[in-house]
Amino acid sequence: MHIFGFTQDNFMLMTVFLIVVAVVLNIILSKPLLEPLFKGEANLEKKVKETLHELNIPASTIQINAQMLEKSLSDEKSLKRVHRIKEATNELLKLYNQMEYEIKKEIDKIDYDNFNAQEVLQNSINKFEDIKNGITIELDIPSLVLHTDKNGFQKVCDNLLSNAIKYNHPKGSVKINFHKNFLSIYNSGKAIETQNIFHIFEQYYQEDSNKKGFGLGLHMVKEFCDKHGIEIKIDSNSNGTTFFLNLTNILK
Repeated sequence: MHIFGFTQDNFMLMTVFLIVVAVVLNIILSKPLLEPLFKGEANLEKKVKETLHELNIPASTIQINAQMLEKSLSDEKSLKRVHRIKEATNELLKLYNQMEYEIKKEIDKIDYDNFNAQEVLQNSINKFEDIKNGITIELDIPSLVLHTDKNGFQKVCDNLLSNAIKYNHPKGSVKINFHKNFLSIYNSGKAIETQNIFHIFEQYYQEDSNKKGFGLGLHMVKEFCDKHGIEIKIDSNSNGTTFFLNLTNILK
């Protein structure tokens, strides 16, 4: 039997071929339309987890001070702890405002500011005052004016300092210095395993699964540094670990 010049067998083969082509074209044409939906969902999940990660720091401060307050409210130290609770609560409120910042970051609408790096680092140190577990933190840097995304740089400092405390020894030390355009953050904890150095910046990776967190901190640090041309170096040995940030490209 012939159908418009085709045999029945040829007609069936041509029909199958056209169906395959139609399916392939549908996938190719649909991908640009569907990709933003899947990407948006992935970004939403990422931002939620990042926000939870950032909430962990002030939330821990509130928890520790609340436990202390149960003992007494009669002396001056207890009143200071109440003040710290108020400050930590303010930090939580600031994090809700971070959603506006995150949206702006996604569409590259972040305004760059001139600011003092020393003040930003001191702000980070203050956040950890009650949860550093006897670890000493030394800040020894000159007055540096940076020109970049201040909010993002604050996150970098917070996360590097958080890691320096988290992976340190009890009553260990953290030292923050600046030399030849490199900001260095040293902690006296154990060395990072050589094979792990290649993975510590990966999203959700944690060298020690017993530590609290989502494994997002260093990934966020790397993401910011890559975007702003900040080279990262790591020196880790039996004496401790140092993260070096080359600030040349953001120095005012």
